[in-house]
Parts: sequence; structure tokens; C-alpha cells
Amino acid sequence: MTITIIGIGNMGGAIARGLCAGTLIAPGNIRVSDPDQSHLEAMKRFNPDVRTFSDNKAAVIDADIVLLAVKPWLVETVAEEIADSLDSQRQILISIAAGVELQKLQMLFGFKQALFRIIPNTAIDVRQSVNTISSLNATPEQEQLVCDIFNELGHSYLVPEKQLDALMALSSCGIAYAFRYIRAAMEGGVEMGIYPNVAKEVVLQTLRGAVELLEHTGNHPEAEIDKVTTPGGITIKGLNEMEAAGFTTAVIKGLRASLIKH
Repeated sequence: MTITIIGIGNMGGAIARGLCAGTLIAPGNIRVSDPDQSHLEAMKRFNPDVRTFSDNKAAVIDADIVLLAVKPWLVETVAEEIADSLDSQRQILISIAAGVELQKLQMLFGFKQALFRIIPNTAIDVRQSVNTISSLNATPEQEQLVCDIFNELGHSYLVPEKQLDALMALSSCGIAYAFRYIRAAMEGGVEMGIYPNVAKEVVLQTLRGAVELLEHTGNHPEAEIDKVTTPGGITIKGLNEMEAAGFTTAVIKGLRASLIKH
């Protein structure tokens, strides 16, 4: 199985590196195409077996999967380059361009068969991404194949396309919101007299523990909160102060502000 990745900036490069570390696609069957020679050289240094191209048309010929990892405003330009070179009866076309809907992709590429949109997040660089996946005209076998490939890069969820924008706010934008919480907690630790590097390590481990607990128990977060909020205790006082400052409302408003308006 051969995959061509068009565009190897932050996301495309992370996908290529992650696939090299996986088991489903051999590095020698991974092709990358990019106009920036420095990106291609960096990929060759990472794994010399990966095939590099500066010509998108040449890169897609005979590939089983073609993955577009370009900015949304470049999708039309790429379509003009490669549409005539694609075989919609045999190839699978995947796009990670945010906001470019499946019907638009179908129109731009003249693709009648398996089309996919995938929204990953930046944790794909450590193979811990949330990958939300929608398809058009794909068979169950093709959907399973794409999910299996992206499960090597994190966790994949097959969802209706109408949910993609909301899930992008929750996971792709959400990772930045998680970082902002970590930064805020570190600053609070510093104010209380803890060194920044220690505060960061403690906050990170606290979050790991919270995730592990929820995954292990399957509980709603509030059930775990109840276990540590003793009557008159310090935890409930801290939570009430955060809520008084608008914690929950701010999170919900931030997520809703991130939702793409069509």
C-alpha cells in the first residue's frame, strides 16, 4: 500500500513521520511532495526510505491513497494540478484541510469514489492525536482502512461530516485550550512559591492522573470531583472561586467561538 502526502509542513510532516513509525505502511511506500526543498531534505534526514517529490502530479501516480495536507486556500490550486492524474475508481483521496467540505472536494477533484475528510490535532507529532473522520462514497472496508491508518497516529473516530466543525473546536482548537490551562496552573504555582519547572511537571502528572481515572472508571467528571470535595474543604472553595470567575462559561464560550460558521 502506497500513500502520497501533498504538503509536509507541520501536520503533513508529522503524519509522514508517524506513519514511518507504524506497521501498516512501509517507509519506502510513503511519498511526500512539497515545493519547499528544506521540508523534503528534513524528511530524507528523518528516513531516507521515504520518497520525496517537488512535482505533485508525479507523486500521486499509482499511489493507493492521496492525502492533502495543505492549507484550505491551496486546495483548489492543488486540484488544478493533480485532478487529471488521479484515478477515482482505485485511489482514496483524503483531505485534512479545515472547512473544505466533502462535496467541495468532490467538485474540485472530479472524484466519484472514496473521499475522506480528517481533522487531526497537533498531538499527531507524538502519535496521540484525536482524528475525527468523515467519508463520502466509501465502502465499510475503506472506512476501516483509513481508521486503522490513523489509529497508528492516535485515536480515530468516524463521525458524520456535520459534526466535524464542532469536533475540530473540541479537539484541534481544544489542545490549545488545554495548554492555556496548564500555563495558568503553572503561573498559580509560581505565585504560591513553586519553581516553574516543578509546577509544570506536577500539573502535567495531575492531568495524566485525571485522564487515567476517567478512562479506568468510565465515570462522569463530576463523580470524580465529588470524591475530593469534602464539606468545608479547600477543593470546593477553589472550584467555587473558579466558577465565580466564569470558568465553565469561559470554556463553553471559547469552544463556541471556535466553531466555523458556514
